Amino acid sequence: MKKQHVKLTSADREKLKSQRKKGQLKVSTYKRIVGLLELDAGLTYEACSKVSDLSSRSLQNLAKRYEIEGLGCLIDLPRPGRPIKITPEQRDQITLLACEESPDGYSQCSLRLLAGKIVELGYCESISHTQVGNVLKKKRSNLI
Repeated sequence: MKKQHVKLTSADREKLKSQRKKGQLKVSTYKRIVGLLELDAGLTYEACSKVSDLSSRSLQNLAKRYEIEGLGCLIDLPRPGRPIKITPEQRDQITLLACEESPDGYSQCSLRLLAGKIVELGYCESISHTQVGNVLKKKRSNLI
């Protein structure tokens, strides 16, 4: 006996079928549409995962989100990303330090040397040379 994990309304079913035929969909949205339609048809999570190319767990989460949000479950949720740890004042200090003359024995200051100097002066606790490069790039500095 097949278990119906999702019960789509007739309006939602027709909307999903018409969207599936469109050629301008994101792949993740298309997979979710196929998954919802197959779950509505009565397929198990395992059988539906083979058809829609989504994992069983993703399909379970999709079914729960459909019950709560309706067709809003097709849209990706925003991802916050990693928070910025360097303040604008610290960015200014890094830029000013890069504008100074290079230390004795060096023709020009490298990003690694700048990163070490920034930590030594106490502008921030830790910083990588690539992050120094990104700060200087964002400040449109031609020092790197």
